Amino acid sequence: MFVAPLVALPVAGLSLALAAPSVQAASPAHLPAVADLAAETRSASLRGEPLVVLVTLPNCGYCEAVRRNYLGPQATAGQLTARELDMSAATPIRDADGRATTARAWAREHGIRFAPTVLFLDGKGRPAAPPLRGMQPDFYGAYLEQSLDTARAAMAAGAGGR
Repeated sequence: MFVAPLVALPVAGLSLALAAPSVQAASPAHLPAVADLAAETRSASLRGEPLVVLVTLPNCGYCEAVRRNYLGPQATAGQLTARELDMSAATPIRDADGRATTARAWAREHGIRFAPTVLFLDGKGRPAAPPLRGMQPDFYGAYLEQSLDTARAAMAAGAGGR
């Protein structure tokens, strides 16, 4: 498993990026930033979806690969709702309980130590599936889909906090 702040993009990720330039062009440079987790998780939950949160660090090559090759294209296609949170930033946000905090404090409070970390949150901001930590380039797409399926199933079973 690879974790930031490594900057070299793995060969498998590079070949994927070169093989799909139109997908890369369609994905955003950054996902929308987390602002209000209570509202954002509730909104995603109303559609039966988890809120997918990409926790990043600046200049993180693996964070960029996850954003551009996986989450960005799926968010652009309307397949998931995703937000981004810079775990080193003092950016003000509201947590799932509506309390004011910062991105950095929220990440610390939730024990996030690696970037990228992808979270799958239900309508009350609770984990609906285990987080994906780091990037396993050969099978990352399969791990992401498995986590999304797990989160969606948990929410459909009534754990969605709607």
